[in-house]
Amino acid sequence: MLRNQLLQLAVPLVRTHGFTREALARSVLSLPTPHEQPLSDAAVSSLFGQGDDARRTLIEGWLDEAREQMRTVSVPVIQGTVSVRDILEIRLKVNEPVLQYLPEAFALLASPASGLPPLDPLPGLKHVSKVADEACHIAGDTSVGPAWFRRRAAVAAAYGAAELHQLTSPNTAYEFLAHALNATQKVDSTVSEVGIFGQYVWRSWAGIIKSSGVLP
Repeated sequence: MLRNQLLQLAVPLVRTHGFTREALARSVLSLPTPHEQPLSDAAVSSLFGQGDDARRTLIEGWLDEAREQMRTVSVPVIQGTVSVRDILEIRLKVNEPVLQYLPEAFALLASPASGLPPLDPLPGLKHVSKVADEACHIAGDTSVGPAWFRRRAAVAAAYGAAELHQLTSPNTAYEFLAHALNATQKVDSTVSEVGIFGQYVWRSWAGIIKSSGVLP
């Protein structure tokens, strides 16, 4: 209970302290009855994990909260529905206050806990697929079977590409998202295998990591 509460309190601190153990340590200063001092390093390790594992915990917590923010999209009165593009724009907007910290955060998620690269594709796959699934769900997508995978493959590929673009050219990220969604309509009608879905997602994620300059 306390761990989850502190993690939630640490998420807003990412804006000023990044995805760091310090942000986690300072979470206790935001409790209803604040502590006088931040958590000790030993306490951070006990609650959230040793070394970079604590940072990974914070990154995952932030990503969870970012997906929750997608639900704040407003439904246009005239249309009566909300588009996937509208929802993904909300998700990109959540990135803006912490944009400078995201390349290193993504690189850390994709790095193995021990040893050297190659990069692990699973965190990237999970990240963009969860965003795509949430966007489709909010937009009222009712597809099933192969169509379910095709739709999410298209949305995940578009979002992953737009997020990569946002890291390097944030001023044109929303325009790029619109173009990416249009371009992936072909993907939506042709991709039928789960393996191909993973390939599209990983290409976008790997591009994000390479652009960060954190890893070769």
